[in-house]
Order: sequence, then structure tokens, then C-alpha cells
Amino acid sequence: MTTGTQPTVKARSWGAAGTLAALALLGAGYMARAAGAPPAAEAGGAGEAGRRWWAHVRYLADDKLEGRLTGSAGYRQAAQYVADRFREHGLAPAGTDGGYFQPVRFEVQQVVAAASRLALVRRGREEPLALGPDVLLGSRGPQPPTVDAPLVFVGYALHLPEAGYDDLAGQDLRGKIVVYVNGGPPNLSGALKAHARAGAEFAKALQQAGAAGYIGIPNPRSMDIPWARMMLAASQPGMRLAESALQDTRGPLFTAICNPAAADKLLAGSGHSLAELLALAGAGKPLPRFALAASLRGKVVTRLDRVEAPNVVGVLPGADPALRQQYVVLSAHLDHLGVGEPIRGDRIYNGAMDNASGVASLIEIARALAAGGKKPRRSLLFLALCGEEKGLLGSRWFAAHPTVPASALVADLNIDMFLPLYPLRYLTVLGVEESTLGDDARAAGAAAGVEVVPDRFPDRNLFVRSDQYSFIRKGIPALAFSFGEAPGSPEERMKKDWLTNRYHAPSDDADQPVDLAAAAKFNRLMLALALRVADEDARPTWKQASFFRRFAQPGGK
Repeated sequence: MTTGTQPTVKARSWGAAGTLAALALLGAGYMARAAGAPPAAEAGGAGEAGRRWWAHVRYLADDKLEGRLTGSAGYRQAAQYVADRFREHGLAPAGTDGGYFQPVRFEVQQVVAAASRLALVRRGREEPLALGPDVLLGSRGPQPPTVDAPLVFVGYALHLPEAGYDDLAGQDLRGKIVVYVNGGPPNLSGALKAHARAGAEFAKALQQAGAAGYIGIPNPRSMDIPWARMMLAASQPGMRLAESALQDTRGPLFTAICNPAAADKLLAGSGHSLAELLALAGAGKPLPRFALAASLRGKVVTRLDRVEAPNVVGVLPGADPALRQQYVVLSAHLDHLGVGEPIRGDRIYNGAMDNASGVASLIEIARALAAGGKKPRRSLLFLALCGEEKGLLGSRWFAAHPTVPASALVADLNIDMFLPLYPLRYLTVLGVEESTLGDDARAAGAAAGVEVVPDRFPDRNLFVRSDQYSFIRKGIPALAFSFGEAPGSPEERMKKDWLTNRYHAPSDDADQPVDLAAAAKFNRLMLALALRVADEDARPTWKQASFFRRFAQPGGK
């Protein structure tokens, strides 16, 4: 719902079959050209497998696809390319209406920053907050047209009573704006803290407490990208699923994030500073909860649009009559950020590593299965997802409306921005401690000479920032993967530099250095893991101590 004026709503659909046929021919022609050499520094020792993978990345991250924004012509071209590769490698269509596509409908919300305003109010006087330098307004959920509410600081704002931790307990939040610092106490697992921060969980807790909204303050230690780049990204629209039951909020909820450099404007007069709060967080000590000396006043103007985009779904049927009706999902998101504010003159956010790389891995795993000729016992479902960059929306839709029986989904192995920047010696596996899939991942890693390690930076909330989380919320054991590194190593510095300079930037394109041999090794490991899970007698189960076991459906354990 917009504010200020009635929404302008335009319907855009999937497009004509003739257009898609033309795009398919374009894709086939591009593959012939894209199979050329990768960056010269990385060509040696890559092997044919690495070059094939790189050719898919180059196609999907080409400027012609304009960043694959969900709902765009570039995304549709990418989806057709993936469907053609699935068909080429023997995957049967598993979308809707007998095809490879599962259409998903979205509402698109654009925050009109130029027409919006925010101010702190102290003793009746307004102190303007600069939209952009000080505060960024949330664009995914419905915003209220006006806000006039007191502010209250509630630590990390984590609501986890089942785990014995609740920042909201005992607080009168009715009609107030909750202010919090991102992160959580060290005695809670990264997965649990991330779950409490996930959109649907967080919004539900705040709305049940009667809060009018929230302002989050990122901890600079866990910020992936600098604030200046976050400001550029704020010009892009947010999305939510058109089905209201699958949206995070029930009605409007004010949402914003505050630049850590401006956070003391919120805290002024409270007797606390951000430096003090961050020092407590860094030492693992509890954060205080206190009323702030200011209220927030302003208005938020938005515009509404609608788009449609498909998930791409293919299946390799299993060979075991008793198990072929069960499915192991291999997923990766196909969308990226489209065309945005320029950085060094480049406006196209190509999304090569995020996540053309993961979709390329799906294609190469399908190709290897077709070349091998031996089918797994369970069926393998290949899923290229839309809307991940807008809040895991394509996977949320698929998990709620699967194209196979929901009870038949036994596991999800999700590939998202695995970052083959250096040789594969360590593999970070999100969710490794939660289910028996973690044991399978360790075994597959050991066989490949790769050590599986847990997430070393849990306050980045990675556990809920990719599509495996949508499956977990439906009780399906799931993992996500990325290259790991030793603490203090050159590889750790390399990854940090990549996040600072390329993550969600136009420079995540096909001109960056990549270790193709490492990418090929990762694809072999993922294939081995998928076959291991698909061939086991028993379906994966949650560990008894896992918090997420509560989501398991009957028969899923």
C-alpha cells in the first residue's frame, strides 16, 4: 500500500512465446562464443570442467541481461537459458502446466525518498534526519503513510523465549518504534540469532507486542558493504509476494536502518552512546534496554507496481521404485539486482558470483549426471529461483506451493555465492550442526580432501539470507555452502576485500579473477553430496537438539 497518493499499478506478464523462442536462439549462439578462455591469470590448470562452468557464468552475467532483476526482460532471458540447459542435459520439466517454469507474482514497492521525510522530536523541536546519509527506509513491507511515535532501545531486539532469551520481555512497546543493534549474545548459535532476525519472525514478534515499527543499527564489524554503497542500493525497489498470506507483515510496519555513524543522534540524551553499546556487544556482555529521549516523526511516500517472474524447475527421476517419489532439491537463485545507481560509471549489477555462479553449478551438475548415465535412487529436483535478492521470495513461494508433493521433499542443498576465489581447502556449511545432512557434508568433504567448517561470522545472519531458509521453515533439512578460510589467512583478507568492493556492486562481473579449478572441484563435491543423500536408505532427519526440528512435518522428523 502506498502513502500520500493512490498506488500506480501496472501488470507485466511473462511475455510471448515467440519472444522466448528468439531468446533461446540467442542463448544458444552465445554459448558458442562464451566457451572461450577465462581471465588469463586463471586459465592454467582449470580444465574443461572449469571452463564449461565459466561459460555459463559469462552468459548469465553478460551486460545484455542487465543484471537479471526479477520480473525484467533480462531475467526472463536468463530463465529461458537455464530451462534450455536443463532440457539439454536430460532433466524433465517439473514446473507448472508441463513446462520448466513456475510463475510467481510480486508486488513491487518503490520508496520515494524525495517526497518522504523523517525527524527526531525533542522538547517539541524537530531535528531532521537525512534520508540516505543518516537513515534508509525499508522498501519490502508496507510502510505507514505517517509516523509519530516514541523511541525505545531494546538491545538486540531478539525474541527467542524457547531458547531462554527475549529482549522484548517486560517491555511496553505499544505504539513505539523499537531501536536495536544487530547481532546477539554469544551463547546463542548464529543460526538461532539469524532465525529470530528473519523478516517474518521479527515482524510477527514486534506486531504482537504492539510496536509501530523498528530502526536497526548495523554493527560495523558485521557489515558486508560500506554505508555509501547501501545508500546507492536504497534507490532500488523492494518486492513482496502478491499472496498476502506469504508476506512478512500483517498491515503496515515502519521499517528503517540507521547509519552507525549517525546512531548517536538517536541515542542523544539517553546517557548511552553507540561506542558503549558496541563495546558491550564485543565483550559478549548484555545490552541495556532504555527509553530514548526523542520521538520519531515523519511521512513515507511509496509507489506500487506488479511483476511476474518464474522459478525454473527440472527433475532427474530416481531409479529406485521405493524412493523415486522422494526428492532431493539442488537450488540456486537466478536473479540479481538489475540496473542501479552507477559506481565508477557502471550501472549494471551483473551478479556473476551472486549468483550466476550457483546456477552455473546446477547446470554442470546436471550435465555430469547425464554424462555418467547412472541415476540416483531418489529423484533430484533442480531449482533456479527468482526473487532471492528481494527476500527469498521465489523459494518461499516454491516451499509453500511446491510442484511435487510437499511431503516428498526430503532435503535442500543450496548454492549461493560460494566464491571460488582461491583453492578449495575449507568449506563453510550453514546448518551443518542442525541435521544429518551435516554428517553427509562432512563425509563428502573428507572424501574430496576438504574440511567442513561452521560459519565463523554468525552475526552476518547468513543462515537466513539465502534460499535454504525457506525450506527449513517448512521442516525440510537444508544446507548452504561457501568457500571457507583459515583465520587471519590471505584467503580471509581476499574474501573480505571481495565483500567490500564487489558484493552487490557492478564489479561483480565476468572480468574478476576466479579460480576455475576450485570451482570445478566444488561442483564435483556438490554432485557427490547430492548422490550420497539421494542414495541413502533413510531420508535426512533433524538432530534432536536442533531448534529447527520444531518445523518438521509428519514423516519428516
